[in-house]
Amino acid sequence: MNNMRMLAEEEENDDAAEVTWEDQQHINTFSKLNTRLRGIEERLESLKQEKEALDDLATELELTDEDQTVLYKIGESFLHLRQPRAMKRLEKDQAEITAQLSALTATAEDCEKGMKELKVVLYAKFGRAINLDE
Repeated sequence: MNNMRMLAEEEENDDAAEVTWEDQQHINTFSKLNTRLRGIEERLESLKQEKEALDDLATELELTDEDQTVLYKIGESFLHLRQPRAMKRLEKDQAEITAQLSALTATAEDCEKGMKELKVVLYAKFGRAINLDE
């Protein structure tokens, strides 16, 4: 019964590397970047869905008559707008969403780059003793 092992002998790390203050800072930074990246990914998914909804709305608005009044949602309210004005507002909203998507994508890439650099440093020192993958 005492022969059962959780790890194979070669996987055991008898000479565990000491975690220095600098190493701990690297680990903390990695954790912060990882948390930030997860939040950005959630926000990106939400913005992609919103952009898709705006694209669908653009298709619908193109099919309406120019003198027709449509309900357009701004924030939590719906306003009656003429079709041309609603199209202008929609184009503005689409441009804003596209800009937000671009900015968040760039931020996500920066986080991933920082995480990749920290993985190299941490895996070089700790090897299998640290797990930085999800």
